[in-house]
Amino acid sequence: MSPGLLNSLFYGISDDLMNRLQSVQNAAVRLVSGARCCDHITPVLQELHCLPVQHRMDFKIATLVYLSLPGIAPAYLAADCQLVSDEGRHQLLSANSRTCVVRRTYSSYGEKCFAAAGSRLWNSLPAHLRQTDINLNSSSGC
Repeated sequence: MSPGLLNSLFYGISDDLMNRLQSVQNAAVRLVSGARCCDHITPVLQELHCLPVQHRMDFKIATLVYLSLPGIAPAYLAADCQLVSDEGRHQLLSANSRTCVVRRTYSSYGEKCFAAAGSRLWNSLPAHLRQTDINLNSSSGC
């Protein structure tokens, strides 16, 4: 399973579980960096180029959507991401802003599926980040 999919499995978990995951990441960063328990963790995370757990999940899901739109991602993911302009039903004002069609869901579990969560997260990004000329550079952060 790819790391991006593994991170996205945690999408929509409770705040309590999210805090526990963040606590584990903070402990790992302290261990690697040698920071003390009383030191603020944010500067250490920044120094190691680590995103907080929630932001990392959002980043990974948005990256999967970005790769799915031109068909670079696996077909089973690319099938879940369609631009409004590709729908072909109506010419909407949003067609030029690279927004995704958000799948209608009928349960809280459906809200967490990639087709709904990925499209909703993608649409919440600023318009300049949804453009095709964005370059993904690999980094070695957490």
